[in-house]
Amino acid sequence: MLFSELKTKASHLIRGESAEEQAHKFLISKGLRPVCRNYRCKQGELDLIMTDHQTLVIIEVRFRKTDQYGSAVESVTRAKQSRIIAATHIYLSSQKTDQPVRFDVIAISGNGNVDWIQNAF
Repeated sequence: MLFSELKTKASHLIRGESAEEQAHKFLISKGLRPVCRNYRCKQGELDLIMTDHQTLVIIEVRFRKTDQYGSAVESVTRAKQSRIIAATHIYLSSQKTDQPVRFDVIAISGNGNVDWIQNAF
């Protein structure tokens, strides 16, 4: 990335990338193994794809500086869940796997608290 591109990158994108990196490290420390980051398709984006033993885990990472307008967990609406599920179907159609799939949420608050909700939806 060019320095000029970095300078112009919006601060919310930088915070998002930082939250994803924090979640990635957290989950590795809990024994999950990385498979893919930021998988993008027409239906949306999958932040982190990891394995937990024999289970493929799709992880949505949410960051909220404050809970003033709702918590990070609350920001994973039904519509957002539907987009994640649709993107997961596309991802799985390109993979040869029969692993069970689980959807987790990592919610990071401005004070640094990390909440890991397994089987979130």
